[in-house]
Amino acid sequence: MPTIYVINPNSTKAVTAAIDEALEPLRSNDGPEIECLTLAEGPPGIESQRDVDSVIEPLLKRTAALENHAAAFVIACFSDPGLHSLREQSARGVFGIAECGVLTALSIAQRFGVIAILPASIPRHLRYFGAMGITARLAGELAINVGVVDLANEDLTLCRMTDCGRTLRDVHGADVIVMGCAGMTKYRPILEAALNIPVVEPTQAAVTMAIGRVRLGGAAKTFGGVP
Repeated sequence: MPTIYVINPNSTKAVTAAIDEALEPLRSNDGPEIECLTLAEGPPGIESQRDVDSVIEPLLKRTAALENHAAAFVIACFSDPGLHSLREQSARGVFGIAECGVLTALSIAQRFGVIAILPASIPRHLRYFGAMGITARLAGELAINVGVVDLANEDLTLCRMTDCGRTLRDVHGADVIVMGCAGMTKYRPILEAALNIPVVEPTQAAVTMAIGRVRLGGAAKTFGGVP
């Protein structure tokens, strides 16, 4: 059965386990299979541009070894490290969770807000949103100031995410929230209930797109209209 490989580019297995659990509603008996993997060579959390750059080569090596068994690849990091390099390398569909998360949010409401982990993440994300051409619909981005590893502290993380979400909603005018880190995955249902507006978990968004692509049997990729 074809397999969608969801690759966590950091080395924290607890993050991969949380992603795997969040994707359970998307699994079905008739496939495609969804397999979540941890990039052992990655840092514990991807929290800087240097971290982003450092995982590209091991990510490309890992996915090259999986190419013949893959239906699609999902890069489960909100910086989408190696997204374009992997699209050049692979004949499969390649999905970055930041790109897919934002595109999903734009299909739900007019103005989206993003909850980041650290203040240093925000300029990196803004550069990406600028390259995507969607900053006019960005209400704002706020950080909870909690690193990837410490996201496991549920009381602290959820409290700060809720505070940021309310500020994005009430002060910045966001009518949909995108969670800006794959490590936040398990908090989506609780946060959505607390804010009473839609909350997009980007790994779920990316895998949903990948499933549709695989099940519809479309071309793996096209560049300039040439498969």
